[in-house]
Amino acid sequence: MPELDVELNRLKLKNPILVASGTFGYAREMQAYTDFSRLGGIVPKTVTPLPRPGNPPPRTVETSAGLLNSIGLDNDGLDVFLEKHLDYLCGLGTALIVNIAAKNIDEFRTMAERLAPESRIAALELNISCPNVSGGVDMGSDPQLTEAVVKAVREACPHPIIAKLTPNVTSVPTIAAAAAAGGADAVALINTVQGMAVDWRRRKPRLGGILGGLSGPAIKPVALRIVYQVARAVSIPIIGIGGIQSIDDVMDFLVVGASAVQIGTANFYNPTLATQLVDELDRCLEAEKCQRVQDVIGTLQADGPVPACNR
Repeated sequence: MPELDVELNRLKLKNPILVASGTFGYAREMQAYTDFSRLGGIVPKTVTPLPRPGNPPPRTVETSAGLLNSIGLDNDGLDVFLEKHLDYLCGLGTALIVNIAAKNIDEFRTMAERLAPESRIAALELNISCPNVSGGVDMGSDPQLTEAVVKAVREACPHPIIAKLTPNVTSVPTIAAAAAAGGADAVALINTVQGMAVDWRRRKPRLGGILGGLSGPAIKPVALRIVYQVARAVSIPIIGIGGIQSIDDVMDFLVVGASAVQIGTANFYNPTLATQLVDELDRCLEAEKCQRVQDVIGTLQADGPVPACNR
């Protein structure tokens, strides 16, 4: 059987299928549907230094090919996460990647210091790219700030670091290079695409926060393009995110350069999808005569023959 394990620098995963932050709650919400131990990893909802009530409702709007959300990082805060959620998450039999967000570098550093002693945490994912909170996009839009926040967390904490980046900039490869310079072990691409929806009859926005983040199948071509570009600009591994709902989507991200993927919006309508994709990836690699998942990563050919996996 093909070997599914992958290495993202210091982060080792049993397989490349993870679930994305903000789409899986604190995992308890999904325990009736998912065998967590089958997954490569879990990324719970974003944790901030203090509790956040989030943005005013309405918070979600369905689009023709996705979902527009303005949740606003509604969460219980770091204290409650450590007291009530961490033990449960660490007992699920898979890698726990804690997604954190903060208003400034000092807050990121302080959170990293508090999480540093928790050896059960597999990695930290830095959310410097949420499009519907004040200040969230700004850090991930500036190369110097991106490098500085990654460096501060790296110095404060021994855990592997993933920088989750925004597509809402002119050049994502430039931001990814800054994250790599700061010491990131990997980058996660992409967070949601900023958008909005309106009710023209009422002359009102459909979201309480006015602007929101677009996710789902609509953004997959954008995400693929960015993964492809970043894979050719930096040497650190990439986690692909954006509109994944089938094994073909997973393979698309792998061949353009992602070493792992996160399932996001699809969890809302098919909470068993991630575990199904682990089985389908196994069968797909076997059918392609690939001995390891690494055999397909970054194998996209602009021209010429299709590379053989069993070379």
